Amino acid sequence: MQPLTMLTGVILGSVFAIGLGLSVVLLLLTIVGSDYPQVAAERDGLTTAIAIFWALTAVAAASFVGLLRRGWWRWPAQLLLWAALLITGLYYWPD
Repeated sequence: MQPLTMLTGVILGSVFAIGLGLSVVLLLLTIVGSDYPQVAAERDGLTTAIAIFWALTAVAAASFVGLLRRGWWRWPAQLLLWAALLITGLYYWPD
């Protein structure tokens, strides 16, 4: 396995874990949300974060598969992955 493929796999696993963890938090907030109205204000930001990390997971998965199969689209997918990581980092960078 090439080093770039390994790095892309680590990124894929990390963003998948973050997306899954945030989704579980949303599920728990949905279950107990009526008992704790103060957490209802956090739901919009949480939903945005879930969308960002699941989209990043899809891009990382496409890039990883492209590298494994050596498809012609592996380099555009890699470029999209790194651009998405940069945009996500800029989105969460403190003001």
